[in-house]
This record gives sequence, C-alpha cells and structure tokens, in this order.
Amino acid sequence: MIGSGVIVSNESMFECDTLALVQLAGLLFAELRIHPDVELGIRLVDVDEMTKLHVQWMGEPGPTDVLSFPMDELRSAPAGVDPQSGLLGDIVLCPEVAAAQASEFLRTLDQELQFLTIHGVLHLIGYDHMTDADHTQMFGLQDALLATWQPRNVGSR
Repeated sequence: MIGSGVIVSNESMFECDTLALVQLAGLLFAELRIHPDVELGIRLVDVDEMTKLHVQWMGEPGPTDVLSFPMDELRSAPAGVDPQSGLLGDIVLCPEVAAAQASEFLRTLDQELQFLTIHGVLHLIGYDHMTDADHTQMFGLQDALLATWQPRNVGSR
C-alpha cells in the first residue's frame, strides 16, 4: 500500500490494517516535524524472517517485535526550520510476535502494530532507550504520540 511516501508491505500471513499504518505515519510526520514527503517503508514479516534480521543486524537470537533501519538519519526539524525531505528508512514488524504480546497490554493486533510503528519511527529519527534518561525521554514522547493517536482506539502501555 502506498500513501504520502509510505509503503506498507504485508509479507506475513496475518490480516492487518495497513491503511491505519499509513495514516499513523502521516500523523507522526506532522507531530514530529518530519517532512511529509519522506520515504518510509513498513514491512510486516513472519517469525523466520524477523529472526534472521534480528540475528543479522542486532546479533541477538530469536525474533523481536520491531526493528528500525534509518537511511538518511533525518531528525525532527526545530521550530521555525523547514523539515528535510529524503529517505527516513524502514521499519520491520512481526505480527506473530506482536499478537503474542498484544493481549498483555489489552490491545488488538492492529493496535499493537500501531504502537510498534510509533516506537519504530522514533528510532528512525534518533531516539533510543539505552540509558535511563534516554528511555524516559523516548517513552515519554511515545506516550504523548500514542495519546494523540488514541482516539483511533489504540491502547497505551
């Protein structure tokens, strides 16, 4: 599915609301001051593919729920500065892993994938959660973005 420079490719066996992911990306671009014409790829893959990517790029065994691959290292534009266009990057989601953890947070699969998309986009623009301070900053922003998206029925963590 294509929309506003966002391409969603569902390569998994799960039925997912890919249109919502495109719409969410548009909201994130506006909220995070990212150029609306950046290119973002979102791939939904099976457990085997996610496991391969997780081992290859993170050196960690087994599948994970989301991986982010930044391209042009774009960041949020400061107030008064026009955002840069370019290649934001790719987010890879694993619906099977997301489905297994969704019930823990009282969310549907689609809600969990939307939550993980927010998390993935924040990684693409340079946020991380390696230190306590970074974790607090990233998850605070993630919660605020989730609250903005929440009218579309996404639960919070």
